[in-house]
Amino acid sequence: MTYEWKDKVVLITGAANGIGAAMVRHVLEEGAKHIAILDVDETSGVDLENELNSKHDSGKTRFHHCDVTNDDQLFAAFDSLVKEQGNIDVVINNAALMNDSPNVYKKEIEINVTALITSTLKALELMRVDEGGKGGTVINISSIAALSQSHWVPIYFGTKAAVLQFSNCIGKEDYFIQTGVRVVTVCFGATATELVKDTKLGSLDKHITSKIMADAFEAKLYYQKAESAAAGVVSAYKQAVSGSTWLATRDLPVRDITDNVNRAYQILGEFN
Repeated sequence: MTYEWKDKVVLITGAANGIGAAMVRHVLEEGAKHIAILDVDETSGVDLENELNSKHDSGKTRFHHCDVTNDDQLFAAFDSLVKEQGNIDVVINNAALMNDSPNVYKKEIEINVTALITSTLKALELMRVDEGGKGGTVINISSIAALSQSHWVPIYFGTKAAVLQFSNCIGKEDYFIQTGVRVVTVCFGATATELVKDTKLGSLDKHITSKIMADAFEAKLYYQKAESAAAGVVSAYKQAVSGSTWLATRDLPVRDITDNVNRAYQILGEFN
């Protein structure tokens, strides 16, 4: 089955800058009816809304100032979108933080895991066909960090592994048949965004500075463009079955790695 973006009502978290903003642009070009832009960066969010509403039809986008870890703000954005547009077709949980420092890591977990789960469950509540909804799609953004291991930011790697496992499990076919809500995971490779700037990075180890981490990442990784990562999400939406995992990395076309992920879990479970 092929899914289309045309006339869809979409909500994207972490969408005022970087990959999120690139997603907004791509999805609008695909013919979406309306996109809710959720972010804490009000200046960038309002600028993006104004720019895109001038380029496209007025009302195509709306910025919602939203800290995704604040349930009241998050639910208000969902409810406002439903009230204005009648329904939600697609939710992309993109907001993320990569900072393991002692004074930030709890917020990192709240954004990357807790808020993503909360947003997924809210989307499920509004979309599920067995409770009167129209069905829909949730795309949860994970990372190559979920597919590998490193000592640099172990908490971040743990959060992205949690996103992968949660999304795969809640997206299983039997549950999708019941709810009519696809849950798809897209793992990004290293991408040139603010997330990997040394001003944003942080380590749990006081002997590892953000500058050391940034230099290490810069030396080892190929950084794809934000537009490539966003295009991968747009393409995965059109093809993906619920519970599948997709990889968007190195400026290459997105590819389905579900078989690899399933095989890895089979190996891990051999001794159960």
